Amino acid sequence: MDAARARKIADRIQQVVAEMLERRIKDPRLGFVTVTDARITADLGEATVFYTVFGSEAERADSAAALESAKGLIRSEVGRQTGLRHTPTLTFTHDPLPDSARHLDDLFAEARARDEEIARKREKARHAGEADPYRRPRDEADEALEDDEDAEGAADGESGGSAGEAPDRAGRPAT
Repeated sequence: MDAARARKIADRIQQVVAEMLERRIKDPRLGFVTVTDARITADLGEATVFYTVFGSEAERADSAAALESAKGLIRSEVGRQTGLRHTPTLTFTHDPLPDSARHLDDLFAEARARDEEIARKREKARHAGEADPYRRPRDEADEALEDDEDAEGAADGESGGSAGEAPDRAGRPAT
């Protein structure tokens, strides 16, 4: 079977089941059910309908029982509206995706709160020693020592000297 056709049939099954649950199934056990997805096998023999239930575990169990009891009626309507020669067998499965997404949202919120706490602590934090331990402030003794070194260099003839002693550009003594 063509995958595109199977996907179209699965989408149609999802729509039919959602309409049936909204309009025709009047079971009091059926809670607030949302059909999230439908998948069908390549041979169109079996269809899995994924659903979620808004409410507690007890409401989820009651809704699952209501779906199982209404499976025959829903299957006959699916066969009538899809026009397939052999109506697929329906299996209703609770979709864990919204619960997983909710759990991930909770984890992201917790991580965001921790990041904000760390940022608040960082704003108030100070270094244990100096801000930059590799730099030290220049004091007057260091500046005096540098001035003395500059004076000695000028006295040794860096600024001038005899022409015979100074090397040329190649490093040879001038003649």
